[in-house]
Amino acid sequence: MEIWRTIKKSIPAVNSAGYPFIGSALVIAIVAGLISSFLFWALLGLTIWLVIFFRDPERVPPDGEGLVLSPADGRIEPVTQAVPPAELEMGTVPMTRVSVFLSIFDCHVNRTPVSGKVTRIAYKPGKFVNADLNKSSEENERNSLLVDAGGQDVGVVQIAGLIARRIVCWTNEGVVLKAGDRIGMIRFGSRLDVYLPAGAEVVCKPGQRAIAGETVIARLGTAIARAPVEPGVGTTTPPAV
Repeated sequence: MEIWRTIKKSIPAVNSAGYPFIGSALVIAIVAGLISSFLFWALLGLTIWLVIFFRDPERVPPDGEGLVLSPADGRIEPVTQAVPPAELEMGTVPMTRVSVFLSIFDCHVNRTPVSGKVTRIAYKPGKFVNADLNKSSEENERNSLLVDAGGQDVGVVQIAGLIARRIVCWTNEGVVLKAGDRIGMIRFGSRLDVYLPAGAEVVCKPGQRAIAGETVIARLGTAIARAPVEPGVGTTTPPAV
């Protein structure tokens, strides 16, 4: 029994958004197995990969005021100065942008980098160029969120990648979130950009591996109190999509 509990704790849960994909792949693998053992094993491998892709491990955000956490698992890209997406209405002055690139092997559950109130959500259709390229921030399909972190606006942008075809957002305008709360997912392979307010200090480095909801990527310029979170308001358990 103790061994079973240890194994259970070591295996991340699967996000409910993956159930339709995993179930379909498994059924197709079983049916294909009646025709060809090769097809069965190939499709079973795909099913296992889908289980891994849709994993949704619990994360423990660090304590501290003014911390900005990584919104995704992946590789930190070079930090740049860039104008935020126009749909966020954050102005035309370049801001510090920290980007995280997700490969198809990374966990794709996205999390809010700061505690605060979601004041704006804006979706924009676009292209599907490689998310590892900087031009993907301007040209690709994206979903942008603006979070009021105690008076300082932080922009979070979900960007579709080369083979990603669906951006899912699990929160809404007016919702109050805690840093590290789940906000959505991108299928399959993507990028997340975080736009920081003036005075923020970037503490991560390009090439560093980030863990969503745990890795500190920046500190806001002025220490702020954590935004109050109303019971049941934060989106900690995403719905099936």
